[in-house]
This record gives sequence, structure tokens and C-alpha cells, in this order.
Amino acid sequence: MDPANSSVVTEFVLLGLAQSLGMQFFFFIFFSLFYMGIILGNLFIVFTVVLDSHLHSPMYILLANLSLIDLGLSSTTVPRTILDLFSNIRIIPFHSCMTQMFFIHVMGGVEMVLLIAMAYDRYIAICKPLHYLTIMSPRVCVLLVVAAWIIGMMHAVFQFVFVINLPFCGPNNVGSFYCDFPRLIKLACKDTYGLEFVVTANSGFISMGTFFFLIVSYIFILATVRQHSSKDLSKAFFTLSAHITVVVLFFAPCMFLYVWPFPTMSLDKFFAIVDFVVTPVLNPAIYTLRNREMKMAMRKLCRQVVNAREMT
Repeated sequence: MDPANSSVVTEFVLLGLAQSLGMQFFFFIFFSLFYMGIILGNLFIVFTVVLDSHLHSPMYILLANLSLIDLGLSSTTVPRTILDLFSNIRIIPFHSCMTQMFFIHVMGGVEMVLLIAMAYDRYIAICKPLHYLTIMSPRVCVLLVVAAWIIGMMHAVFQFVFVINLPFCGPNNVGSFYCDFPRLIKLACKDTYGLEFVVTANSGFISMGTFFFLIVSYIFILATVRQHSSKDLSKAFFTLSAHITVVVLFFAPCMFLYVWPFPTMSLDKFFAIVDFVVTPVLNPAIYTLRNREMKMAMRKLCRQVVNAREMT
């Protein structure tokens, strides 16, 4: 059934980030620079991992996949937000809104599983180093990545199948600069209390549970290292602090957007910007500036590019 034919509403109105021209220019520069940083930073990590054979290990393969997901997650909202900044009427067609929501949750679900896989990888590397190559084999790494994509798709489809057939016949103002399930459900012309709980449980409670699981797992790793060797504790903490930072930056906005019972428009915008713009540009910096092997590989890649240009 075509949703556009079964409901009056065939398009939705998005909320602008700013009303004044000065703030519109500010957000235009902010989003443009950050999105350029997201593209260059994350693609640089991917190319570095692919081209440097020394980085063909599970840790860096998972990191490259995380970079691709960050790029994809940001691309679901940021380009359209930049285009809408100076528009008086911000209209998004029904199908485009649904597509945007679907891919936001696919990418978010994949990233959630990848962060769990990266925590597991660090647990094996730090707590069971002698068995690392046996446990984290290339086959296991591929299976983890495939599982992340399957779970991400299931996470998005589970909500999408309920929302796509909702009747929309009244107000069509989404109340945000992008489409998402909690906001769209409120516009439906029927009682959606049960569906709102499904979305909260699927996106909010799972995010919260995963967040606390990851934090507890990192604490367990540090406690295990401390029992065996206090000398290695600082090294392990230095390694895991990058992972903990990424986990907090990713899950804190998710928990607020999907679980917090008293949302406000200003905080909603702030956490959405953190999730779609700030986190994807910080992840490359967090993982590269704190990783000696990655920095060496990037310098090597830069030298190769410069030498290739000089030869041409």
C-alpha cells in the first residue's frame, strides 16, 4: 500500500535551526566545516587501514567500519540541513522522510553493535593477549561486522514497519530539522501510545542498556589489568579512555532523545547536532591522535601521496 495514497499528508515541514540571518550564516559555516572534516577524517582512516598492511588487524578493521558508519550517519541529515538553512519553507516529501528515518536507525544500530565488538576486541587484547590471534581471527572479525549490519537493519525495520502504515491526516510539522520516529508518531491520526513505547524500548532502553554494559565492561577490563599488573593499568586506561569517550559521545544524546521524558526543543537540537555532527568528526581525532600505529601509518600514506604527486 502506498502511504501517500492512504493518508492526507504527503509531505512534512521541518523546523529551522535559526531564524536570524546571522545565526543562519553561523550554522552554515559550522555545518559545512564539520561535514568536510567528517568526510576527510573518516575517509582518511578508511584508506589508511585499507592501504597499510600493518593495520589489517581486527582492531583497525572495526575502526574503519566505524568511520564508514559515522560518515553514513552524518550524511543522512547534515547535507539536507545545510541546504535548508536559508529556505523559508522546509518541506520534505513523505517517502524522503521515511527513508531518512530508516537509514538513521540502520546506521545507529550498526554503530551500537560495532562499539560492542570493539569493546570485546579490547577485552581480548588486554586480558587475554596470548589468545588474541586465535579468538579474534579474520573470520570472527568479518562475522562481527556482518552481525552489526544485520542487527542494525533489524533494529530499523522493526520500527519502520509500524510507522510506514500510520495514517497522517492532520498537522505535518515535525518539530525538528530532521525526521525521526518519536516526532513523526505524534503526528499520526490515531492512538499511538503502544507504538511510542515500542520505539522508546527499541531505541532508548537498548541504547541505555548497551551504554551501561559497555561502561561496566571497561571497568571490568581495568580491574582485571590492575589485579595482574598495576604497571600496565595506566597503559590500559590510556587505550580504553578513547573508547569510553566515543561511547559517551554516541550514547548520551541517544538516551536523551529517546528516553528522557521531558524533552525541550533547544536540548533536542543540541543533542541531535552532537550525534550527527560533533561525534562523527571527533571520532577520527580521538582514535588517531591517541594511537601511535595509526599516526605512523597516516604519515606514511601522506608521504606516498606527496611522492606520487612529485613524480607526476
